[in-house]
Amino acid sequence: MHKACWITAGLWAAGAVCAAAQQPAPALGLKDCIRLAESAPSAVSVARQERDVAAREVTQARADFLPQSRLVNGFTYNSPLLNNRETFSFIPLNGIREYASLVTVNQEFDTSGRLRADMTRARVAGEIAATSVALAQRDLRRAVTTAFYRAVLTRRIVKTAQDALAESRSFERRTRLMLEGGEAAQADAVKASAQAAFLEQALNAAELEAKLAGQELASFWTRDVDAPLELEDSLEATPPAPEPETAQAAPYMKRLEFNLLDAQQQGFKADFRRARSGLLPQLSAVFQYGIDSTAIRIGDRGYAAFINLNIPLFDWNKSRAAMAQARIRARQIESTRVISERMFSKEYQGALARVKRLYEQIALTRRQAELTQEDLRLSRIRYEGGEGSALDVVAAQNQMTQARNNYYTAIANYLNARADLEVASGR
Repeated sequence: MHKACWITAGLWAAGAVCAAAQQPAPALGLKDCIRLAESAPSAVSVARQERDVAAREVTQARADFLPQSRLVNGFTYNSPLLNNRETFSFIPLNGIREYASLVTVNQEFDTSGRLRADMTRARVAGEIAATSVALAQRDLRRAVTTAFYRAVLTRRIVKTAQDALAESRSFERRTRLMLEGGEAAQADAVKASAQAAFLEQALNAAELEAKLAGQELASFWTRDVDAPLELEDSLEATPPAPEPETAQAAPYMKRLEFNLLDAQQQGFKADFRRARSGLLPQLSAVFQYGIDSTAIRIGDRGYAAFINLNIPLFDWNKSRAAMAQARIRARQIESTRVISERMFSKEYQGALARVKRLYEQIALTRRQAELTQEDLRLSRIRYEGGEGSALDVVAAQNQMTQARNNYYTAIANYLNARADLEVASGR
């Protein structure tokens, strides 16, 4: 009894595993594609590494404010005079043999502002790196969005071409039957066959475009770009209406590019203060403790303290030239900011206009597709009733195919325009 239960349970588990393995992979939506792209190595991961590198610069700059200590051990040999073997020959040295073992502590006081300028520069570099990460993420998401809608649109165009080809072949078969029955002319059959051949070529071109679009999308997260990619058909859903305009006068001023410009300007101001420090006094102190003697004797130990005040007198205008460079670069950032405001204003207004017009085009192209489908139906009825020509049917088939493609293209363009508007609005 127990053995039969175990066998039944094993069979049930095996069946469940097989059923799970046979289930198709879920279709990927836009958010899934963005998540896969962000999890793979990309420009975003490189920007994050640059941010980590910049964070170490802050640690290094902070260390300059702290005392620097080290243990110095050395031995110096100074040859004696030829006529007096007990007197060393080099006067600046202290003996024939000199042993030194000193603990040295060096403390620099930032009287010139150089260390503070270096700290500001390091922090600005961290802000620039963090902003670069956000920009890389935004650009990656925008690129994936464009590739996703292109892949979905090309697949929808393939489906439209397949439906049109099926309709054309149906008309071709009907025309040949009518030709055999003496109810249609040879020219009508030729027109129907030519239309089918034309649509078959269009289908092959559409399938190639869809394959390339799928490869482009998959390349954001995998090397196996030729593997089948299941995508959600977001063009079938009713697109959301445009969001109401914000009350803010210039929403594009929230774009990340302005944060980057502000950080760069702060960095050039720090460069100016660092260059100016070359004209100001710098105070430092050194303390030494240990042995500096002609013999290794613990009784010879001692300590010494040094106070150094470095006062620049003449530097051949090097510091002033560096200060002027920093001021010019800061003014360059101001000019770039004014130019960017004009450019981003244009991009925002353009994206806003495209969203409005493309949303209106969706309704127009939908109506166009409905009318062309009805026109095709009536054209076939008139032809089979002997009141119309095959040319009318072929023209109606082309118009219906084009109208459907226009409808789905309008939806894809509208969704892309919404994504552009989010970028232009700083969202």
